[in-house]
Amino acid sequence: MHRDNIHHGKLPIRRILRPFSGQSHDEKWVAIHFDSQSGWLDGEPVKQFEGSMSSKTDIPLVVDLDGTLTPTDTLIESLIKLIKLSPLNFVWIALWLLKGKALFKEAVAGKVRIASEHLPYRQSLLNYLSEQKSGGRKIVLATAAHRSIALAVSEHLGLFDAVLATENSINLKGSAKLSAIQAHVGDRFVYAGDSAADLPIWRAAESAILVSVSPSLAKNVRKIVAIEQEFPADTGGITVWLRALRVHQWSKNLLLFVPLLTAFSFFDISKLSAVAVGFLSFSFAASATYIVNDLLDLDNDRSHPRKRLRPFASASIPISQGLCAAAVALTLSLAMALYVSAAFAQLLLLYLIITSAYSWILKEYVIIDVIVLSLLYTLRILAGSVGSGIPTSSWLLAFSVFIFLSLALVKRCAELIALEEMGKDATQGRDYRVTDLSVIWPLGVGAALCSVVIFGLFISDAATRARYATPDLLWLVAIGLIYWLTRLLIKTSRGEMYDDPIVYAVKDFGSRITVIGLITLMLTAHFMVIEST
Repeated sequence: MHRDNIHHGKLPIRRILRPFSGQSHDEKWVAIHFDSQSGWLDGEPVKQFEGSMSSKTDIPLVVDLDGTLTPTDTLIESLIKLIKLSPLNFVWIALWLLKGKALFKEAVAGKVRIASEHLPYRQSLLNYLSEQKSGGRKIVLATAAHRSIALAVSEHLGLFDAVLATENSINLKGSAKLSAIQAHVGDRFVYAGDSAADLPIWRAAESAILVSVSPSLAKNVRKIVAIEQEFPADTGGITVWLRALRVHQWSKNLLLFVPLLTAFSFFDISKLSAVAVGFLSFSFAASATYIVNDLLDLDNDRSHPRKRLRPFASASIPISQGLCAAAVALTLSLAMALYVSAAFAQLLLLYLIITSAYSWILKEYVIIDVIVLSLLYTLRILAGSVGSGIPTSSWLLAFSVFIFLSLALVKRCAELIALEEMGKDATQGRDYRVTDLSVIWPLGVGAALCSVVIFGLFISDAATRARYATPDLLWLVAIGLIYWLTRLLIKTSRGEMYDDPIVYAVKDFGSRITVIGLITLMLTAHFMVIEST
């Protein structure tokens, strides 16, 4: 008697396979849902078996790759790598599609390589396959992916006795895969799959292993075949999507409110509402670019100690869903930008162009990447100025460039320190080495001090002294800036900087208190007259 546990609603139900007839051969097995509280519920024909159920180690286990052994899609990943090499490859992709799926996959596989050692694998399924392998069971990898990818995976895992995959003019999917399996192992086999395309194979199989299948598909499969094992999907729900959209990074877009703060116009509802819409516009645009950047950077992220856990690097979210989410976020962003003003929308487009250039090319060049990041931060302040209609002073823009250059360098220092602790000497996908710390550290310190010097010159400017009731109080703000920036550098040197410095400042209690104190001092200096004795 074979059993597998399932749940219908809130009742604990067992699924039991029992003979439909009383004979020992050519039995038709029936799946019966049994509830310990209410008794037998129903019965449904499952599969026509030839002979009694034998030890499963005697039956070869055939395993799919994409969506099953690995939750990702190696073809889509190959296309992303190809487009990353050059956007002009879109033309070649269109031409290769005309040759048919098999030759298309062969052409793509000939241009890019999937790093099998960095692919995310379903650990629970791997553990099961290892147990079956150690028990003497034959395991076959059968996939519609190109043979070069399948062989690389097989060599990396060392679990498979044979590999069946797409090659030449045969796309190994559906009925073609079934024919290849039967030709290699015969009619008795167990198949592990994940999608409706596997139904013809499950229908011909001795039993099935369901991997991350939908409830409706699982119900259909149970009607046609016995279930040997199930591996449910690891769904993180809304939390995973919040991480993919990098909602915590939206805090960077609070910089759009800086012109309102420096002009002390935060009680102007019309300006405040316009900047609030602009904030959402930049936030959705940032989410879209983060998704695209993550997809273009899959290999590098999977080699990183922390970034490998990101939703797309770990394949917690399918790439296709990520692309759809990016398109929706970008559409919302552009609509909101146009609502604010045409000039604001133009700045958003400039932001998107620079961000795209950064993701595709500029982030691979040492120092250029941090300069671009500092300019993107400053561009947010400029966008807030345009959205609110408040002019931005040259002092503020100069201060922004240097302080954000310092913070960008702090981020690179944090990454290099983490690499040094791991015993590595260079970043992957970026032109930085651990030995560069001797240059980047003083450069970050210098940029931080430059921002403080510029702030000091701003205090001494005639326009500032005319505008603030007690301008000399701003020197306390300068001292606070020195403390805060130095504190970030020390935290980084201790290996405690795990986030982007801006995000860290929002999360860190000491940073929050310091920033609130600085803002309070600026407000006091503007509104309160303090007579010197």
